[in-house]
Amino acid sequence: MDKNIKYMSHAIELAKMAWGKTTPNPMVGAVIVRDGEIVGEGYHHKAGEAHAEVNAIADAGENCKGAVAYVTLEPCSTTGRTGPCTLALINAGVTSVVIGSLDPNPNHAGAGVDILEKAGIKVSVGVLEGECLKLNEAFFKWISEKKPFVLLKMAMTLDGKIATESGQSQWITGEVARNRVQELRQWSDAVLVGGETVRKDKPSLSVRSIEDWPCQPQRVIVSRNLTKEQAVELLPEGSDPFVYSAADGNEWNELLLDLGKKDVMALLIEGGGELAASALEAGIVDKVEFHIAPKILGGKGSRTVIGGSNPHSLAEALMLEEVQNFQLGCDFAITGYVKK
Repeated sequence: MDKNIKYMSHAIELAKMAWGKTTPNPMVGAVIVRDGEIVGEGYHHKAGEAHAEVNAIADAGENCKGAVAYVTLEPCSTTGRTGPCTLALINAGVTSVVIGSLDPNPNHAGAGVDILEKAGIKVSVGVLEGECLKLNEAFFKWISEKKPFVLLKMAMTLDGKIATESGQSQWITGEVARNRVQELRQWSDAVLVGGETVRKDKPSLSVRSIEDWPCQPQRVIVSRNLTKEQAVELLPEGSDPFVYSAADGNEWNELLLDLGKKDVMALLIEGGGELAASALEAGIVDKVEFHIAPKILGGKGSRTVIGGSNPHSLAEALMLEEVQNFQLGCDFAITGYVKK
């Protein structure tokens, strides 16, 4: 394996250790290598705390001098709640910096590289760039468009049903798939459902797989009729949901812009079928993840995974790109990006 790929892969795994904890900052990992050995490593734990580079430098100590630093994202070059990582790398004495992806903020992109090179440090950019970009795809969209990245997750039977005619839906998929949903909730800053789901299921919409999870997602409800006061009564004690109406593309766009102002970078939509159709028709969904159980429910009245208006031809079907599939216990998952 190429050494740059080896060390950047390790930096990416370090970054993932902060999965769901860094908003409104990105997940970043850093590795310090000297004479072919890792002498320091670190990652950004949460917003307001030291960045990955600073933690890796502290771990390496004097071994930074003459070393190579591997960082998943271009080092910051401005002072915020912490100092610039470019200065930390320069003062540490590293001679080379290998970067996964550039900062997506147009005000900063390339600035860190320029500062490091002017200080006499050799800089390489683009090692495992695709993986580094996907690691922070929610952050990148939020920083560039001021709107959250939207993931639509649905669970269905093999024949495309998400509930019986009466609305019973627990549980279509098995425990492994439900654990995957918990991972997605950890990643998300907000979980969105429709008013009918709230009335029927009274869902927690929270991370329950990890006790005392510190970054519970905000609850978001889309409904034409449900008021915030009614939602508070239906949801678990202490809930403070955001309630919106989103009947068309303009309202969906306003919803996303408002959530973006509230530092929601990653939005998880969990259904039902009419809500999913509305989001897809509005063109606001970036990625889907469908969990498919090897069950056949049948029934004309059973609820379908995607409702909405009837298409006139197959040409109206939405296409997915970069499609992947994987197994979740006895269930299967298909994921991909919605082709715009």
